[in-house]
Amino acid sequence: MGKKRGNKNGNQSGKRENRGYWKEIERKNDQWERYYKAQGLIPEEEFDQFKKTCEQDLPLTFRITGFKKHAHEICDLFTTKHMPNLQNADDETSKPPFPFPWYPGQLGYQIDLPKSVVKKNPLYASTQKFLVVETEVGNISRQEAVSMIPPLFLDVQPHHFVMDMCAAPGSKTAQLIEALHSGGAEPTGVVVANDSDYKRSHMLVHQVKRLNSPNFVIVNHDAQLFPKMKLTEDGDYIKFDRILCDVPCTGDGTMRKNLTVWKDWRIGNALGLHPLQLNILMRGLQLLKKGGRLVYSTCSLSPIENEAVIAAALRRWGGKVKTVDCSDMLVGLKRRPGVSSWKTFGKDWEEKTKETDTNSLPNGVFSPTEEEAKEFHLENCMRVYPHDQNTGGFFITVLEKVDPDEELREDEEPASKKMKLETKTENAESAVLAPVKKERLPRDANEEPFVFLPPDNEELQKCWDFYQVKESFSKDTMLVRNATGEALRTIYYVAPVVKKIIETNERKLKLIYAGVKMFISQRAEYSQQACPWRVQYESVPILKEHLGPNRTFQINLDLLKILLSEPFPNVNKLREDKVDPEFMQEITDFPEGCFFVEVNRGEDKEELFLPLWKGRSNFNLMVNKHETHELLYRLFGLEN
Repeated sequence: MGKKRGNKNGNQSGKRENRGYWKEIERKNDQWERYYKAQGLIPEEEFDQFKKTCEQDLPLTFRITGFKKHAHEICDLFTTKHMPNLQNADDETSKPPFPFPWYPGQLGYQIDLPKSVVKKNPLYASTQKFLVVETEVGNISRQEAVSMIPPLFLDVQPHHFVMDMCAAPGSKTAQLIEALHSGGAEPTGVVVANDSDYKRSHMLVHQVKRLNSPNFVIVNHDAQLFPKMKLTEDGDYIKFDRILCDVPCTGDGTMRKNLTVWKDWRIGNALGLHPLQLNILMRGLQLLKKGGRLVYSTCSLSPIENEAVIAAALRRWGGKVKTVDCSDMLVGLKRRPGVSSWKTFGKDWEEKTKETDTNSLPNGVFSPTEEEAKEFHLENCMRVYPHDQNTGGFFITVLEKVDPDEELREDEEPASKKMKLETKTENAESAVLAPVKKERLPRDANEEPFVFLPPDNEELQKCWDFYQVKESFSKDTMLVRNATGEALRTIYYVAPVVKKIIETNERKLKLIYAGVKMFISQRAEYSQQACPWRVQYESVPILKEHLGPNRTFQINLDLLKILLSEPFPNVNKLREDKVDPEFMQEITDFPEGCFFVEVNRGEDKEELFLPLWKGRSNFNLMVNKHETHELLYRLFGLEN
């Protein structure tokens, strides 16, 4: 299944059996081939090419984080230093690396080599290291090309309230956060990233925390039962501007990278997932505001999981929701229209219809009537096939809520995860919303609470005074995560909208993560300083515009290179070596503690702003090792 996978080897302990023997999975499945030939989705004359492409490894693809000011520098690094060397020595017919014609700003790239080749071949060691380092610091995301598509169709703006209903592992969530920050100024919107699996929801943390955004929150709920949320206790329930429903699926569009799909694919898998997929979509549409946009997507090619789910939802909403023609978006992306008729087979491979089925299958898995097909416009759905542009397979549909519906009410319940579909009647089927018992969700035992500190908190006040933080900064959105509610080790910052969501909904939301680390307590020997708290590197872009001038100094590139290359460089030696004498003179009588250095790199270059700690005799540039390696390479061409 796509997105949700468990241990499929039949070994309950999860340990490997037959340790001395390993056999590669055969890229063949007669049922899969028979099914798609019978559906006729792929023209007969193309089927062999389609099948052959599915049997091949995927090319390596990645995208550059567009909202960062140095995105163009990352592009230049790749195109000038790496693209010329990325010719496939084993296949002279292979294309050179190229940007996707459909990805905004040409920030998405494809290398027509399998990931395993780039990773293991010494010829590509420099490129592999570049990809690893830039990924670690959030400058690029190594993501399958077709996986990049659904968030782009949402057209997220900085003021939008955005929901990702099935977010793990988080590459699409990261795109949504990037789009939220694309306006340049601090966004006023939020991304709520949800996943039903507790462990997978924690996978999201690593993926999105690299972006250092205070405008997202990660929660852990069954998407079918996602709770109503408010911004204020006496306010209306939140309706989202944008919702992504990238639902669990059979995943046969991922056969090129997930080889287990070849051996696990069965005709009944899609039938079993259809009700779950419909439930999630139905709840998403409930949470969508009028005029809002929802993208439903799967990494499956089966119409049972795709057009059938869309048709069932449209039937249920009766004209209040419509499919959107997106042919004018992502020009250059090869996509094929959705279908309005398909064959429905039972697990016994007997073809079924609404008239012949004896209630063994959900009504929604059958093709719509001719009248419904004209109304639903399923041709607006988009199918991306592997052989069209050397990708995986994907299905995407953009839905818009066009009619006002009743606001979410206190007594309204989401679809139950055991939602039943009405049996066939003369009327079209609709989803039965079964009542769900309301109860407070238990907080997991190892989850620390989110406790907001008052702006005049004693420890915070030290920070405000020491760093001359202006009143323009939101000082009431600082939080700690410990049971005592005291500022002990780490203080986080969240955007004002996230604070409202947490405080108003903490009784019903199972919160996993939110916030950017802002202040970290220093070691005991610094406790006598005016401020025993240092500014964390990832929070500097947030805090920068709100700092007073007295703790910021200009340095040159020569000194920056030393600070990045040497651990704890000696202050006196730097002075003797006459490295940036103007700065060294300014800092002579400056007390120990944290301050900031600014590096002006000239026109069209990102100005660097970094935290630096001055000790009794040494400097310490407070940048983690991944950022250090990235800056040395990007600024000075040095590889560690």
